[in-house]
Amino acid sequence: MKFDLDTFNEILLTITRNKTRSLLTAFGVFWGIFMLVTLMGGGNGFKALMSSNFEGFAQNSAFVWPQRTGEAYKGFRKGRWWNLEQTDIQRVRQIEGVDIVTCLQNRWGATAVYQDKKSESVVIKGLYPEYDFIEKQKVKYGRFINDIDILEKRKVCFIGKKVSEELFGKDVDPCGKLIKADGIYYQVIGMAGDTSGNIQISGSADESIAIPFSTYAATYNIGGDIGLMCLTMKSGYKVTEVQPHIESVVKQYHLLHPDDTQCMQFLNAEALFSMVDSLFKSINLLIWMIGLGTLISGVIGVSNIMMVTVKERTTEIGIRRAIGATPRTIMEQILTESMVLTLIAGMAGISFSVFILQMMNMGMESSNLPADFQVSFGMAIGAAIMVMALGITAGIAPAYRAMNIKPIEAIRDE
Repeated sequence: MKFDLDTFNEILLTITRNKTRSLLTAFGVFWGIFMLVTLMGGGNGFKALMSSNFEGFAQNSAFVWPQRTGEAYKGFRKGRWWNLEQTDIQRVRQIEGVDIVTCLQNRWGATAVYQDKKSESVVIKGLYPEYDFIEKQKVKYGRFINDIDILEKRKVCFIGKKVSEELFGKDVDPCGKLIKADGIYYQVIGMAGDTSGNIQISGSADESIAIPFSTYAATYNIGGDIGLMCLTMKSGYKVTEVQPHIESVVKQYHLLHPDDTQCMQFLNAEALFSMVDSLFKSINLLIWMIGLGTLISGVIGVSNIMMVTVKERTTEIGIRRAIGATPRTIMEQILTESMVLTLIAGMAGISFSVFILQMMNMGMESSNLPADFQVSFGMAIGAAIMVMALGITAGIAPAYRAMNIKPIEAIRDE
């Protein structure tokens, strides 16, 4: 069928012949594609918002810290306290599959002072440079702790954004200045960017002061003890596979019962990331089910209305056949009408959806939230192609019915 201006005008005339019916039919398709695209865009934005909380965090990481023992073993009573040691790092590092191993120690409730300004409830963290591989540091000014700081036990610190703003003000480079934290003077070597909303290990990074672990150990006289062991796996290894070997090595050295499940906490960050990923996949599947279900119901409505239209136009179709129109021409006309009606409604739905998502984006930007509620160009094109395909599908049954109308029977019925 040749699709020209006359053909389009004829289709438009047919659609507008019964405006209310056409409008209600088109609304079903409009609402279906609007729901699908909006839910997909909203899902993408929600995923981006959640993913920002994991930004810079090693997905194949794990954390170990000691707890009271739950079993008596080799003369030691149940319920005793024990401590991880720096020598455990060396032992765990020898286990196959383990990549980075480091540690963290913290001191809560400290107060930082600069001249007449204070920052209270600060967390002082003792860290090694390798911790940057566990939780990527967002350095806004200066640098993070390095190996020389560790070797020379320098009294330097890397401070969080909130601490810096309370001591020095907003957008001020604090590097080189001396602050007093928990009664000890440290020179600021760097400041972190905004980490609000991110996963926090042992306190908020915005409210923390990180110092070299060697300096922390000497200042607070902790000896070889560590509070938290942090590690990542090599490529191709899963935390769940290596976890039993880590627990076995630690338990054997510290004389802990091999079957004691309470003596240490093992946080598998990889499992948490996997759970979140599965959640997003389930949400995505649910979005497709809801959106497609609504869209298909709208397309069924188009098909039913086209069937009614064909019945009403039986005489017209019969006359067309009588003056030479072929069955194929009749079929193409009905299919085209169905596709045009569906396509107009679908494109209106996509356009309105993009508008709503853009309004949501503007609201998020004003709240400084990193969400990105939008649909990709490929998704929009895919939605348009799907609408066209469904429009053709909706017109197949009415088109076959129209094609089988006999001219003489159509005129006799009239």
